[in-house]
Amino acid sequence: MTPTVALLPWGDFIEDFLDGIGISLDEFCTQMTGGWLFGYIEALRRQGHECSIFCFSRNVGSTVHKVHAPTGARIIVMRSPAAYRRARRSMTDPYGWSVEAMFGQSRGLVRQYRRLVRHVAPYLATPIRALAREIRRAGCNTILCQEYESPRFDAAVAVGRLLRIPVFATFQGGSWHRSQIEGWLRPATLRRCSGLIVGSSIEEDRLRKKYEMPGGKISRIFNPLDVEEWQAVSRVDARNQLGISVSTRVAVWHGRIDILRKGLDVLLNAWKAVCSQRPGGDVLLMLIGSGPDAELFDEEIRKTTVPHIRWNRDYILDRPSMRRYLSAADVYVFPSRHEGFPVAPLEAMACGLPIVAAAAPGISDILSDGEKCGGLVVPTGDAATFAANLGRLLDNESECRVFGARARARVEQGFSLQAVGAQLNALFRRSASWD
Repeated sequence: MTPTVALLPWGDFIEDFLDGIGISLDEFCTQMTGGWLFGYIEALRRQGHECSIFCFSRNVGSTVHKVHAPTGARIIVMRSPAAYRRARRSMTDPYGWSVEAMFGQSRGLVRQYRRLVRHVAPYLATPIRALAREIRRAGCNTILCQEYESPRFDAAVAVGRLLRIPVFATFQGGSWHRSQIEGWLRPATLRRCSGLIVGSSIEEDRLRKKYEMPGGKISRIFNPLDVEEWQAVSRVDARNQLGISVSTRVAVWHGRIDILRKGLDVLLNAWKAVCSQRPGGDVLLMLIGSGPDAELFDEEIRKTTVPHIRWNRDYILDRPSMRRYLSAADVYVFPSRHEGFPVAPLEAMACGLPIVAAAAPGISDILSDGEKCGGLVVPTGDAATFAANLGRLLDNESECRVFGARARARVEQGFSLQAVGAQLNALFRRSASWD
């Protein structure tokens, strides 16, 4: 029997993720690559595994079967349950931290009702029997859920017990509870799952302390990257195509525009300091990405009058285009406050860029030996220290090249599709129902 993995990505609706980065479901199926999801698919494919992605949509009338063109993975798009769709109608933010954040202001019985809905709704988003039926039809013999700190993980464990197949989950940054029910259920579902895949040592420590998870259930496996594809192109050609002078010192960032989580306010403050300390300096900060805070971020750039910024407000799906931006830069900046195990800095390192990074979860594992791995790690939220380290690399072209070569070597050794795929294959085989 061919080992086949059912992948359950984040989002009660798949649109909750896609709308945030400004792409359609069709673009997701035909163009989107990279990230943990498609990295896992490529890594597993090289080990002989097939993959099927299962997600729920508000826009389909019945289950739709698609194919992810770049990888050949099947995508099964199911209609979101009616009860959850009804619950969503009155929500302004379905992932809000409070009743008010989720629904707006209310009082009395209305507020009490909404408080109940806030805790129950995330569990209405995944119909256990319908999902089990589709996973069985697809011939999947392993389930892998994005984020174990999510109601979907609890549902996935129930599906696994119905089908008698192993259930695993990854950590990609979710370490909080949306519903009070999770506090009651999560210890039990964590005990019953087959294993957790964690790249961050910080998160592994949290699991051990909070849930007393045995070491045998936690596997330290990094997110993979196709290091053969993510390689720098000619710096001169890249700059010519982007209209950047060869003498300009360029810092670059790419990703989802989420100001607090991604530390983009810190980046703006740090860049303003870099520019003020180099009056008349030929420097440029390139930003590539879109997301839920795009308008607010644009306003912040104008309000703070930060100079020498070029922002492409697209979430770029085309890998050659993204490689061109990275190849044109001298330094990669990563100011995030919170991450799971980020892929964006790995892409930059694979293209030979040194990194200035805040000490978000996962960074200490990527840059485990700091400068020897091609990076400078600074305290999270510290714009002054970030600026000082970024300025150091912008001012020293030879040091940049040395750090960039180290960064490329670090990615080749620790994050290739072959290395990560072999680890995932070994993990799944230990709980296999398909041998």
